[in-house]
Amino acid sequence: MAGLDGIRGLAALFVVLHHSWLMSFPGFPAPVGPWWAAWLAYGHFAVVIFIVLSGFSLAVSPARNEWRINSLRRFAFRRAWRILPPYWPALLYSCIVAWTLVPQPGEGAPTLKSIVVHGLLLQDVFGSPSPNGAFWSIAVEAQLYLVFPLMLLIIRRWGASVMLSAVTLTVVLVGALAPIVRPVGELMRFTPQFAALFALGAVAAGIVVAADRWRALPWHWFSLAAAVPVALFIAIIGPEWTVKHFFWVDLSLGPAFGFLLAAVATGRPRSFVWLLDTRPVRSLGSFSYSLYLIHAPIVVSVHTLLIAPNTEPGVGQFLITLAVCVPLSVVAARLFAGVFELPFTRNRSVEALKQALLRRNNQPEQLAAAVPDSPAVTP
Repeated sequence: MAGLDGIRGLAALFVVLHHSWLMSFPGFPAPVGPWWAAWLAYGHFAVVIFIVLSGFSLAVSPARNEWRINSLRRFAFRRAWRILPPYWPALLYSCIVAWTLVPQPGEGAPTLKSIVVHGLLLQDVFGSPSPNGAFWSIAVEAQLYLVFPLMLLIIRRWGASVMLSAVTLTVVLVGALAPIVRPVGELMRFTPQFAALFALGAVAAGIVVAADRWRALPWHWFSLAAAVPVALFIAIIGPEWTVKHFFWVDLSLGPAFGFLLAAVATGRPRSFVWLLDTRPVRSLGSFSYSLYLIHAPIVVSVHTLLIAPNTEPGVGQFLITLAVCVPLSVVAARLFAGVFELPFTRNRSVEALKQALLRRNNQPEQLAAAVPDSPAVTP
């Protein structure tokens, strides 16, 4: 669907910019850095976009099939096939960087427990030194896959509004009770607001197959109307309060992102969809998962070992960090994706991947056979 890869790419790039900002202006969430870069403090909201987009993308096909998944086993395999092949090499790479160069800020060197916990995507269940500051959300994503079939079942039996209301009400109840009921408070480590955002994305996917009267609604204007009040509130209240209350702020931003995806799905606004579908943005989106997975160790190690010791803290250091770390992360992610991500997105089964590798290995022989022998040339 035109535009979705572009949204992924821009969101992943925003996370890279955010981490470059964090390294250059320590003290977050205190308001630090120049005013014109204040928006870079909110890289967390890129994950909100990822979660809403994930629910939307996964639900488009079931929405076209009366909200059904043909096979739970096939669904589980496809999700594992998509997530794990890049994730496990990124985990190994992140551990090597943390052991040999520098660990992630505020974290010790990864341990054997770190490898096991992160390898099983249980980092939000069991504490251990994190080898990569971006990995926390991958566990949340994987856990949402487990409840996705249940969400579809509720939609089939009682409708999308009932499913979204039930999930959101449960999440809000958890958030309200967390400060006063300790067992409920323990659930906050799972960022339960993301369940409501994921459900919102799934419901928004229904616009793809909705009647024309629903598709014709000005979803882009709804998105803008929902986003502006929240953005103004965040700008006024500042990052310290916002970070402390991410739970409620995330829920407030959810409708804006859901409306945005509905707008893109219906091709509006055309200029924005055109931008998202331009070749550079679409290409960035094709390996956005790899960019998200491997950029943190690059930004942290390059800034800590090369940039910080040779520059003064401040705007100059920040601009140098952007100029060095952003393109380096993008290039490294594209190379990484070429090995660990793109072959698995282009070939969606073990057999298809084997055939692709065989064709690739046979290409040099086929080219050699196609070129006729040429006479020997002597000097």
